[in-house]
Amino acid sequence: MCCFRGPYNFTPESVNDTAKETCLNWFFKIASIRELIPRFYVEAAISKCNKFLSKTGISECLPRLTAMIRGIGDPLVAVYARAYLCRVGMEVAPHRKESLNKNFFDFLLTFKQMHGDTVQNQLVVQCVEIPLYLTLYSPAIDWILQCIAYRAPEILLTEMMERCKKLGNNALLLNSVMSAFRAEFIAARSMDFIGMIKECDESGFPKHLLFRSLGLNLAMADPPECDRLQILNEAWKVITKLKNPQDYINCAEVWVEYTCRHFTKREVNTVLADVIKHMTPDRAFEDAYPQLQSIIQKIITYFHDFSVLFSAEKFLPFLDMFQKESVRVEVCKCIMEAFIKHQQDATKDPVILNALLHVCKTMHDSVNALTLEDEKRMLASLINGFIKMVSFGRDFEQQLSFYVEARSMFCNLEPVLVQLVHSVNQLAMETRKVMKGNHSRKTAAFVRACVAFCFITIPSLTSIFARLNLYLNSGQVALANQCLSQADAFFKAAVSLVPEVPKMINIDGKMRPSEPFLLEFFCNFFSTLLIVPDHPEQGVLFLVRGLLNVIQDYMWEDNSDDKVRIYTNVLHLLSAMTQETYIYHIDKVDSNDSLYGGDSKFLIEINKLCETVIAQILDHLKTLGQEETLKRQSQLALYFFNSILAHGDLRNNKLNQLSVNLWNLVQKHGFADTKTMVKTLEYIKRQSKQPEMSHFTELALRLPLQSRT
Repeated sequence: MCCFRGPYNFTPESVNDTAKETCLNWFFKIASIRELIPRFYVEAAISKCNKFLSKTGISECLPRLTAMIRGIGDPLVAVYARAYLCRVGMEVAPHRKESLNKNFFDFLLTFKQMHGDTVQNQLVVQCVEIPLYLTLYSPAIDWILQCIAYRAPEILLTEMMERCKKLGNNALLLNSVMSAFRAEFIAARSMDFIGMIKECDESGFPKHLLFRSLGLNLAMADPPECDRLQILNEAWKVITKLKNPQDYINCAEVWVEYTCRHFTKREVNTVLADVIKHMTPDRAFEDAYPQLQSIIQKIITYFHDFSVLFSAEKFLPFLDMFQKESVRVEVCKCIMEAFIKHQQDATKDPVILNALLHVCKTMHDSVNALTLEDEKRMLASLINGFIKMVSFGRDFEQQLSFYVEARSMFCNLEPVLVQLVHSVNQLAMETRKVMKGNHSRKTAAFVRACVAFCFITIPSLTSIFARLNLYLNSGQVALANQCLSQADAFFKAAVSLVPEVPKMINIDGKMRPSEPFLLEFFCNFFSTLLIVPDHPEQGVLFLVRGLLNVIQDYMWEDNSDDKVRIYTNVLHLLSAMTQETYIYHIDKVDSNDSLYGGDSKFLIEINKLCETVIAQILDHLKTLGQEETLKRQSQLALYFFNSILAHGDLRNNKLNQLSVNLWNLVQKHGFADTKTMVKTLEYIKRQSKQPEMSHFTELALRLPLQSRT
């Protein structure tokens, strides 16, 4: 229209004459449009441009446009014109409420037109029922009333309500008032609105929509306490008489929230019974799953005491209406999320356990070959959350029985089986704690039952590292409870499983090398093997020997040095085994330091194993003599040197010479880090000052530092 680059809050005086003339010219052209409706909409659309002409232009324009709408004969067209003008008015003059009020009052004056002969005859011709026709007015009236109600004083809202009362057959207006006015205003006058709803003509605007609008307000604001029960009774009298299932459920869904907010289990149970009664015939519930889901969501939002919720007679029958599996599972997930979120203390309530086992079983049984991994993880997480919240206190046998039942019910979800193994191991350790490590015949048998549960469950897992780690954890638990033969069985199972570890494993959908995970497992395993006593019939260090055979036979990657790192950790273990007293023990379990008491034959066996392992490490270092692997050779040699320094007895001439050779190998091809070598040598010199480490003095003299050339 015109290009005006100026501040938004300008005055007409700051607008140049050319812009004013152009603006005025457009308004004159619009005035020449003969048809009323096009002229109205175009002028309303550019009414903001009146600001170019005079300060009072907009305030004069809005009343004139309001009066112009009176010339529109069709009441439906007129009401949408008024809605548009209110929208424009809120934009160009938000503080001028007079035109908004005038629009509404003008609409009230023409309200009876809707029921006049002209409109009725037109509806007959177009085959439109009056209730359907009246709903077409709602969006426009809602918008007009929302504009009026925005920051409006209470006295104005009261005046609007009184004017609506005076009109006959005012259901349409009443619905818009309840949709537009503040919820607090409606809630405070709930009984007045119920009275007006009851007086409305049933053949006009549907009454159930009026009660739905009232219910939406009462879900956001509370009515007077003395009226609450009467409000529910009056509303439900109407709702329960609805014959159309869709109309019924749309209304009932809203009023369930009101019932949950203000009443107890008894009233909610009555409402659920009525919903079941209406939605079961002809399987009407199949067309109302969203509303039924909403009802469940509202109930669990307000009822956090699940013993109360599940003791409601009609709650589980209500769940049975969710026949479609996908919807049923979503509802079960919703219930479990609420339970995990709101249940503060562990429970053994049979009502809760039976109900939630049924809910969890429903989720579990939905898993099939097409179920996404993310969905499986979510379901498993919810079921695990439930399992963690179940506690029978000191009744450990009942707790174990629950875990056995859970294992049979949730066998298709691996994370749940993993959780059950952890839970049973924890149960065994709690038993040990209660008995202070001194098991009776009964508790010893119980702990063995826990161990057997784990030993039976672990092989059913598909994740090989889950099996390895659980074998190790369960073996540690068995050892702590003096179940030595069972612990040996777990550790043997872990050793025999290592050859099955694949080169690559799937981690969160990506294929990754398995060797770093295997290295971590071996380190944990070695720390346990230190305190595992030898079996009297199996020979000295039978588990360590078996593990070394497995490590030797495993197909390691050609470009990997993890095998050497594992062998080095084996040396750490063997070094610790030569101590007269081990650095840690398990109470009431005699480790090899007690069994052998530093026997020379035992030490000879350890030394033989050390020689074998060292030979394997040196063989690997020799294979790294090619030019492209010299850097790896240097790094590994330094790693091995540091291990000997920390764990070896360097008074032994062979070991002393080996350390010197390794030191020279580190620096041989110029790949050694000079700073690291200097700090290492400084450490050796510092250690040599200690009385028991005087032999380090000679070693330091034999370790030259080579500078790079």
